[in-house]
Amino acid sequence: MAGPRRDGDDRILTPDALDFVTALQRTFGARRDELLAARRTRREEVARTGRLDFLADTAGIREAEWRVAPAPPDLEDRRVEMTGPTDRKMTINALNSGARVWLADMEDASTPHWSNVVGGQVNLYDAIRRDIAHTSPEGKQYDLKDQRLATIVMRPRGWHLDEKHLLVDGLPTVGALVDFGLYFFHNAQELLTRDSGPYFYLPKLESHLEARLWNDVFTFAQERLGVPHGSVRATVLIETIPAAFEMEEILYELRDHASGLNAGRWDYLFSMIKYFRDAGPQFVLPDRSAVAMTAPFMKAYAELLVRTCHRRGAHAIGGMSAFIPSRADEEVNARAFAKVREDKQREAGQGFDGSWVAHPDLVSICRDVFDGVLGDRPHQVARLRDDVHVTASDLLDVAATPGAITRDGLHNNVEVALLYLESWLRGNGAVGIHNLMEDAATAEISRSQIWQWVHNGSTLDDGTVVTADLVRQVLDEEMGRIRDRGGDGSGRRELEQARDLFAEVALSDDFVDFLTLPAYELVVAS
Repeated sequence: MAGPRRDGDDRILTPDALDFVTALQRTFGARRDELLAARRTRREEVARTGRLDFLADTAGIREAEWRVAPAPPDLEDRRVEMTGPTDRKMTINALNSGARVWLADMEDASTPHWSNVVGGQVNLYDAIRRDIAHTSPEGKQYDLKDQRLATIVMRPRGWHLDEKHLLVDGLPTVGALVDFGLYFFHNAQELLTRDSGPYFYLPKLESHLEARLWNDVFTFAQERLGVPHGSVRATVLIETIPAAFEMEEILYELRDHASGLNAGRWDYLFSMIKYFRDAGPQFVLPDRSAVAMTAPFMKAYAELLVRTCHRRGAHAIGGMSAFIPSRADEEVNARAFAKVREDKQREAGQGFDGSWVAHPDLVSICRDVFDGVLGDRPHQVARLRDDVHVTASDLLDVAATPGAITRDGLHNNVEVALLYLESWLRGNGAVGIHNLMEDAATAEISRSQIWQWVHNGSTLDDGTVVTADLVRQVLDEEMGRIRDRGGDGSGRRELEQARDLFAEVALSDDFVDFLTLPAYELVVAS
């Protein structure tokens, strides 16, 4: 182990647990590397052709009749799911929130500081054993309530991220295997004794072969620790455009361990931009705020996901409502609550079985909407949506998206990226900005949109061409405003780092696959 020792390490980083992670790394690390190389090859093909399509060699899977394993009892009803990082306060609040499920996020909502990686595991370990409490700096006490708690579904890091604080054979480990391995080793048997199980959300998958790798990891882990086969349940986030073309195949690969798919809308937008960033103006999106789930390509993606899940007996989970209520402005709340309700009504009407919210105050809104559709039923998997017929062209119809690129949208992208990156570098991966919960996915949209606008010579609605010089001017203006609002506080060093990092990932000639890759290098070096 190369990372510094932290409180709680003695419970989490035990010799046996580290041996288990080592076995995972030695067994599956090379395959992960091969699959990342395959991503690059596929993206190069898209750059040449400007197209993606459903796979010809897996048509037999799409045409055959099969279903995933039945959901365990505590994943039968998922009508409202709370998301959030695994810090101690959030862990308690999420479990108490009244949501059916808590997505315990060790990915986009958590900076992979070693203290967060290990600390999140400590908090989950304690929460599963109902032995967790927290006292705030102001003296407020947080404890688990005597009620039905949310079912924990843990999200490890994506395949692309390494963990440089934990070395195997002198090399960094795969971050996903570290997160999964430590959680599974310590908690799988304990969860089973409590009538639950080791449940996971799988992020950033780009192919069914990456799902196959996860399935092999699950099988290996269960066999090695004597956990019954099929105890693991995985919900896959369909948040990349290539994965949207392989939903059936992804479920098939995980069929003994699959419980559903999720419409990860924000990363999906980022992936669309990333994949087709050089495919011409027909793939250039307007302001982020203008791209709603009613846009034709987003509607096609959402409805195909529901149809695919229900045909295969899996749950379809809707996307994030990112609004954070304001205790100071009831008018803002009223408008936002109305939008959240409208969003959840659309999802429930499309056939989704539940959806995400980012704040406990939104749980009741989401629950009320799905209660109105589901009644006493735990889900609507029986609604097959045979009326849905989605083609490759439908999934790629970005050009039909209404909206414009505006100066306000450019400023918002720069401001959000700066504020988020500054906070991320300080160790906080979930950040409230303008009453919205931002995570790595929304920061990715911000910087990738700017890269695409600059490299396509896009124009604002006032006729101004988006150039690198214009972006630098906006960057200077936003840096000045942030300094004016915040003074020269403790975040100044991280703010300067955020500025340099943003310029790198938004304005360089080469497109960096994930902004968290160069950001992580800054974390490791600090």
